[in-house]
Amino acid sequence: MNQEDYALEDAYDDASGTDDDAEATRRDAGEAESSRASRGWWDRNADEYQSEHGGFLGDDRFVWGPEGLDEADAALLGPADGLAGLDVLEIGAGAAQCARWLAAQGARPVALDLSHRQLQHALRIGGGIPLVEADAGALPFRDGSFDLVCSAYGAVPFVADPVKVFREVHRVLRPGGRWVFSVTHPIRWAFPDEPGPEGLSVSASYFDRTPYVEQDEQGRAVYVEHHRTLGDRVRELVAAGFRLVDLVEPEWPAWNTQEWGGWSPLRGNLIPGTAIFVSERA
Repeated sequence: MNQEDYALEDAYDDASGTDDDAEATRRDAGEAESSRASRGWWDRNADEYQSEHGGFLGDDRFVWGPEGLDEADAALLGPADGLAGLDVLEIGAGAAQCARWLAAQGARPVALDLSHRQLQHALRIGGGIPLVEADAGALPFRDGSFDLVCSAYGAVPFVADPVKVFREVHRVLRPGGRWVFSVTHPIRWAFPDEPGPEGLSVSASYFDRTPYVEQDEQGRAVYVEHHRTLGDRVRELVAAGFRLVDLVEPEWPAWNTQEWGGWSPLRGNLIPGTAIFVSERA
């Protein structure tokens, strides 16, 4: 355990509350405001998130989203027996569950997250994964440091300038390396974020890219999420120097009976909830 790890562990008991009184709206939110809101929100809500979803995520599984698609079955990073010895960066790692799975396959993962509190949970679970607290738009690594970069709902939905993040990923990847990430499926932005029948009627334009913002009484953003269409995401990847290899839209499996926010068996059997982009560094 290094000095930074000790600092994270010492601060473990300093959690604060959630944002129950925040007002939801749609308005512009730039790079700095989005980053600040994400760091604060995840620091305040990491405990609740890990308590509510930790059982589903496990301590050392690689789950791509609420549907429960497991990397052990999907092999979107490549065959599991080919991961041994690879340098892998997980962006938006949370409690580093995915990184632990990668380590169990013989890879050398690094878990990066913007949230100090999420990384404290990574320390709590343990496993000796190297942890880095940093913004995905300014990765603190040398060029060509990694063979793979991955992110399961981490960073990408919350950044105002995804091309900047993708270019950073391109920079730290070695030639031919894969960049695989999952996000809320863009079509879900046209529907209310409700798991029941009320979430099955279109209520907004799929083409409205105005950020979703939760703000406090002073109008300061405490949570920001950015919407892009499928076409936007493909163009962003190409602009950053990637080649799209696959676009996976997981179907809802029969075994998964739980609800998670707006995700549910009812909706998952009718519309996709997650989009996974598999790309390679050109």
